[in-house]
Amino acid sequence: MGSGQVTDWQGKNVTVAGLGVSGIPAAKVLHGLGAKVTVVNDGDDARARAQAAELEALGITVRLGDGATLPEGTELIVTAPGWKPDKPLFAAAHEAGVPVWGDVELAWRLRGPDAAPWLAVTGTNGKTTTVQMLASILKAAGLRTAAVGNIGVSLLDAVLGEEQYDVLAVELSSYQLHWAPSLRAHSAAVLNLAPDHLDWHGSMEAYAKDKGRIYEGNRVACVYNVADKATEDLVREADVEEGCRAIGFTLGTPGPSQLGVVEGILVDRAFVENRQKNAQELAEVADVNPPAPHNIANALAAAALARAYGVPPKAVRDGLRAFTPDAHRIAHVADVDGVAYVDDSKATNTHAAEASLAAYESIVWIAGGLAKGAVFDELVAKSAKRLRAAVLIGADRGLIREALARHAPEVPVVDLDRTDTGAMLAAVQEAKRLAQPGDTVLLAPACASMDMFANYNQRGDVFAEAVRELGAGA
Repeated sequence: MGSGQVTDWQGKNVTVAGLGVSGIPAAKVLHGLGAKVTVVNDGDDARARAQAAELEALGITVRLGDGATLPEGTELIVTAPGWKPDKPLFAAAHEAGVPVWGDVELAWRLRGPDAAPWLAVTGTNGKTTTVQMLASILKAAGLRTAAVGNIGVSLLDAVLGEEQYDVLAVELSSYQLHWAPSLRAHSAAVLNLAPDHLDWHGSMEAYAKDKGRIYEGNRVACVYNVADKATEDLVREADVEEGCRAIGFTLGTPGPSQLGVVEGILVDRAFVENRQKNAQELAEVADVNPPAPHNIANALAAAALARAYGVPPKAVRDGLRAFTPDAHRIAHVADVDGVAYVDDSKATNTHAAEASLAAYESIVWIAGGLAKGAVFDELVAKSAKRLRAAVLIGADRGLIREALARHAPEVPVVDLDRTDTGAMLAAVQEAKRLAQPGDTVLLAPACASMDMFANYNQRGDVFAEAVRELGAGA
């Protein structure tokens, strides 16, 4: 399907850029196809050496500590998605006329002639949840599917494995899309666009353009967010197959060719006969877990892609009911003394935190960590009326404190100047002191976790543990 299909890999000189979750499988697959594979990697630590030894045992060449120079004779580079486009290796490849593919591009090109079509999802926030909801809906329709790509099963495994799929629910990051020029999905969705990864893409325009690649060549539906005009603009700019439709999703009443919400019901006015007059009930808001506004939007996007594939309304309802969200995504941990404690450690940027804060009326907000260049004024201004108090932790908490002083000066703020492992317990104890019955203590950091924790999962686990200690002592 992908243009310029490579059928004979025998003896082809391929350089794989980067060890890691995509590099190692790509190297093994290409080696198995008969290519002469060289892996280059910037780092040269104990982990990289162990990974290199495993690949070298198979007969794959590995160069550690040198990811900048192009190995002689290279005919193709397959890169890990995280490698920045401005790396010297890619400049050298461009100079030599050597194409650069990501692991997604490789998987797309290796698909067989009867391969399962892809229903693809990207966006700044909500990708993983939407793809998992979509897979749940497709399964409820009796289809063989899997949630793949940036989550779960690697795309190479899904494409080359023994299992036969009818259709794949594919999560794609902006990085992956940047390196996947020939990808052509059956239908695709861009959930939202907010500044993120700008250090990688170089500008908001470049970031948006890479996200928009997901619509190129779509056959049936380009799904966009009615509340986020930038996503609709990307649909307009996309070069799609004739007959492909723009389908909007909205938390309001849908117009023709949209999915939306009417009196607590998720409805479809896109994939119905006479969409000017008719609407099809799909599910109730109560079928969405949790029924927070941004999660209802995720459900509508998933439903739109499933409907584009021809899934019946009942499967949408059954699939949404069967879906359970991953840990650390607005997960209710416990109620202590009439106060709900909610873990949304996955809210690692301002856009995600804003969605989280919009789900509750009166909040004691635990926030802070690594800002990655983010600014917090808009987030605080939009959420100020919901804040009972704020407890700030982490390296860049001062930026949030300043935004609170500017836009919510009446909100009490506790600034915890510590980054040790006990900081989270202290934060939870402060939040308990500030909260009143009916409030929600919400961990929605709006920042990355790596200043204090291994990852957002660990941050959420430590929060949940601290809450349980409160409960035990209550």
